[in-house]
Amino acid sequence: MPSPLLLVTSLPAADEAAWRDALGAAMPGERIQTASAGAPADAAEVAIVANPPLGSLAGLPNLRWIQSLWAGVDRLVLDDTLPDVPVRRLVDPTLARAMAEAVAAAVLHLHRDFPLYAAQQRAGTWHQHPVRLAGARRVTLLGLGEMGRAAADLLRALGFPVRGWSRSGTAHGTIPVASGPDGFVQSLAAADILVNLLPLTPDTRGILNADAFGHLPPGAALVNFGRGAHVVEDDLLAALATGALGHAILDVFPEEPLPPDHRLWTHPAITILPHVAAPTNMASAAALVAEAVAEFRRTGRAPAGIDRRRGY
Repeated sequence: MPSPLLLVTSLPAADEAAWRDALGAAMPGERIQTASAGAPADAAEVAIVANPPLGSLAGLPNLRWIQSLWAGVDRLVLDDTLPDVPVRRLVDPTLARAMAEAVAAAVLHLHRDFPLYAAQQRAGTWHQHPVRLAGARRVTLLGLGEMGRAAADLLRALGFPVRGWSRSGTAHGTIPVASGPDGFVQSLAAADILVNLLPLTPDTRGILNADAFGHLPPGAALVNFGRGAHVVEDDLLAALATGALGHAILDVFPEEPLPPDHRLWTHPAITILPHVAAPTNMASAAALVAEAVAEFRRTGRAPAGIDRRRGY
């Protein structure tokens, strides 16, 4: 009998149970144990995780690899007790499509001045503003991974001039992609709307700061669908106060849920979303995990993991 799969999460009980059911349906021949139920874990070779508590994966003598149920693994790799085994993040085309939709929706929301009209509604003001063509609104994407490429393609299809910036600077079709500090500054200067999809690493933490905002065209807008720690909050508020930034759409925050009394909730130039840009699709994710586990059972080889030094 194959070793059990260990499901380790810090999710509410109902959510963890739903994940166990979805994974069980995708892998009817596997035994799935949950750490929260106190199941013995010594025999587990595979840990499937979603926000596992710190230290919860330490001391598993037979662990061969860790499968994340999220695309982002930055919190996971910060655990100093994490065993030295491959960590595999979720790479799901469903997530890329969802992110592309969210990016397009946010860019169109800003492009067609919906925040301005929302303010006018609150004031009872009926006033029409000129509409710019999509071709006159430049969009820069920070991060050209699978999600960034999908978003870039959709934005281009809508008529927006798109450029990107990434660590590698790898080209994507005809979309210009820059890299390095000079490329970063140039990419910011060409952004009427700046969309952040970067992974969180030591190099990208706090990358959206006063210096970055100072390189944007006056009144540019920000969409942060990366991680909350990419943004220096005080610098964001200062940029909004001076007009260096015109509006910000924020979906991610250093502390989630965002506390009810947090100052960002009531800021007139900030739109807050509750981390919904690209939620994991449970059925799709379970199917992808099942494929990886089946390959492991067949070959006995753990899949390749992330580069922990880079954080992705």
